[in-house]
Amino acid sequence: DGDRLIAVDETGDVLSGDRILAICARQLQKIGRLTHNTVVSTVMSNIGLGEALQALGIRHVQAQVGDRYVMQEMQTTGAVLGGEDSGHMIFAAHQTTGDGILSAIKLIEAMVAERAPLSRLKEIMQVFPQVLINVPVKAKPRIEDVPRVIQAIREVEQKLGDKGRVLVRYSGTETLCRVMVEGPDQETIQTYGSDISDAIKAAIG
Repeated sequence: DGDRLIAVDETGDVLSGDRILAICARQLQKIGRLTHNTVVSTVMSNIGLGEALQALGIRHVQAQVGDRYVMQEMQTTGAVLGGEDSGHMIFAAHQTTGDGILSAIKLIEAMVAERAPLSRLKEIMQVFPQVLINVPVKAKPRIEDVPRVIQAIREVEQKLGDKGRVLVRYSGTETLCRVMVEGPDQETIQTYGSDISDAIKAAIG
């Protein structure tokens, strides 16, 4: 329906929505239009986005997954820029919902202002390896009330330390539990994701 943007740089590399968000945030900040110096994303955003925004001195607020929740947080914080890694961007000074064409124009504006190709602009953010596993479940008890799953999550978090993160949540529309792990390398997080998924399968799968 045209509400998202997928960008590919001149080397053929696909830019994540988080990277586009970081690029546009820096541009709005430079021209003094990043109201309240705040950007809203979702809890599923790559941790590299948070690090990039922190380096720019920009406040990073995370909302639940879904553009309506992003917009709600934008209204609460007064932010004019928000989005999801899927490429759904909201430029509140122009629209209250995503618009792929508008997002493309804003990205091109940043390229023109910086006089740089996307391959250089994308360097603003390091994308951490991420794994997402969907686990079918028979019930949806609170994650906090499932000891086996909590133990698996805590063990992985302890191993990752400050070099990654874990997010476990239920799908809002399907009988699935989603496991997301970010960390230093793909092989490691794949193993950690499988450990948590196995615990979920054993407990409620």
